[in-house]
Amino acid sequence: MNTLGAHSFIIRPPCSPLKDKYILYFTATVINGQLEVKHRHLYCFCTKGLNYHLYSDNLEALVKGLKMGQKIRVTILDDHQSIIDGYRFRLGNSPRVEVVAAISYGDEIQSSLEKHPTDVLLLDINVPVSEDNPNPYPILHVMPDLLQKYPGLAILVISMHAERGLIRAVMEAGASGYVLKDDQSTLRDLENVVASIFSGGIHLSRQANDILLRGGTVGNEPPLAKRQLEVLSLCLSYPDSSTAELAKKMSISNSTVRNLLSGAYIKLGVHTRIAAVTKARQMGLISPPNPTVPRQKVNA
Repeated sequence: MNTLGAHSFIIRPPCSPLKDKYILYFTATVINGQLEVKHRHLYCFCTKGLNYHLYSDNLEALVKGLKMGQKIRVTILDDHQSIIDGYRFRLGNSPRVEVVAAISYGDEIQSSLEKHPTDVLLLDINVPVSEDNPNPYPILHVMPDLLQKYPGLAILVISMHAERGLIRAVMEAGASGYVLKDDQSTLRDLENVVASIFSGGIHLSRQANDILLRGGTVGNEPPLAKRQLEVLSLCLSYPDSSTAELAKKMSISNSTVRNLLSGAYIKLGVHTRIAAVTKARQMGLISPPNPTVPRQKVNA
């Protein structure tokens, strides 16, 4: 018998992945491939000014990964060995989940996924780009590219940062969940969270969910557009990049990059790229500064 415990999920309807969101509380059991739902409660999770429609036909998709004998392949991206060891401890004895790789730099993601096919990617936000580049990798740029290249991949962000703008930007970039590192109840149940993400659900820590709901008014919308956040994320990761190099990474024209940056400068009230990056970090719109913590060598 495979059992999925009661959790909160946001169902993404296939016709509109990021606009129609509902939280579903349920307890489900898969017995011999058949789904039995014991409790279910669905309510709207919305932002003021948007229209929502009820979708309830995704329940079967949520438990596709719970069928007997199917392993969920997990890759971990974190630059602290103690964190990785904790995830391995939570997932190591699971009959449903297999940790296939652990990496410590953002630049290793592509090669790792090519070498180790992955269903769910667990990642932190402020992992360095590479051994030679200590800046945070550009998560708001990397995630959409990964999801386009690996359409079956689900991404679960596990972070210490609870800034509303960052959580929203990460979710809009395609993450299937955002869990805070101090959310011990969720981390203790990491196996079921991974299973739900793999099965089509979205999981938010209760605190992250509350942060989004508290700010859910038009006046509190983030000041920067999605592509402006993406280009600032790249500027943070690669501070010496030219406009042409940024344009190549984003597959857009040089003039579009200049327009994105100039628009961001105006909205943030600054005049330079470094000032825009600094202010966006201070506002929690892109990867905020981490407290000074010694890095640990990660053992794959």
